[in-house]
Amino acid sequence: MSLNNQFLDHCKKKLFEINQNQIEIINELDSFYSHNFNQSFIKKIFNKKESKPGFYLVGEVGVGKTMILNFFFDKIKEKKLRLHFNEFMIEFHDFIFKIKNKEDGINKFVKNLKKRANILYFDEFQVTNIVDAMILGKLFKELFQENIKVIFSSNIRIRDLYRDGLQREQFLPFINILRERSLEKELFIDEDYRTNKKNKLDRFLYPLSQSTNFKFNKFFRKITKNKKQTLKILEIKGRELKLNYFYDGISKFNFNELFDNNLGSEDYIKISNFCKFILIENLPDFNENNSNQQQRFISFIDVIYEKKIPLLITSEVNLKDIGSSKSLINPFKRTKSRLHELTSLEYTIL
Repeated sequence: MSLNNQFLDHCKKKLFEINQNQIEIINELDSFYSHNFNQSFIKKIFNKKESKPGFYLVGEVGVGKTMILNFFFDKIKEKKLRLHFNEFMIEFHDFIFKIKNKEDGINKFVKNLKKRANILYFDEFQVTNIVDAMILGKLFKELFQENIKVIFSSNIRIRDLYRDGLQREQFLPFINILRERSLEKELFIDEDYRTNKKNKLDRFLYPLSQSTNFKFNKFFRKITKNKKQTLKILEIKGRELKLNYFYDGISKFNFNELFDNNLGSEDYIKISNFCKFILIENLPDFNENNSNQQQRFISFIDVIYEKKIPLLITSEVNLKDIGSSKSLINPFKRTKSRLHELTSLEYTIL
């Protein structure tokens, strides 16, 4: 059965709406796979069209990019790794820190990675860290030279990655490599499937009031019934992160605990490894004055979405009306869409 027919069958079984634009992307992925993995040596010699090792799928939030790439990734038989980009970069920095000869560190890291995978998958790819931005050109040049294939999904075009970021000129070599070595395809769909009427918000409570607080505490008592509160202490590279309200995988936080402090993706990944449900109180409206907190919140939701952890949130304002700092408007669209799913009735609780 062709990949196209398998995808149609998959959509029917999952009761997904079948969209012609998604089918066209499936055909592009099928061609990408054939050029990179299924060509014989003779065909490669006589095929004038160079096979590019990268596939970059861009589109607005909630149009089905992740669903399509997950389907494709599950079907391929090669050695493969699906990674959150932040986890990948943490792994890279840890590797470089541990080796003695750091001059050849990137090459050694890529050689080591090649033993584990012939193809990598980064979902909802974006770059916000200046340290990562400076190293990505060299890192991905080595990845592609080692013939490691990479597929990306993103709601940001390649040319717009890290736009307005610090020292962006040092990021341009990566953009050039990515544009030269990747097929960039765009998925056009009008609807955000995560926020459609079928996916009704249930655990995003607003505004901050006595009524909202009552609903929050009632839900909290219900899911922690017969569970003992413990102080969970997580160790992260010599630092301690305390989860004060931890109930056997259920954890409650005030917004300030997680996002006013100097925490990052590594901390949020650690939290996600121990939590199966998270409650957050007092989500503020975002603006230029709390952009640092907003950036941390975006990183947190990326990690939580990757781990498929349901949320209950109390907020100052309705999800659709939450503001944003100017520099984070685009990535925050993805965050709001993901919040809609993570707090919806359709999202499995415990």
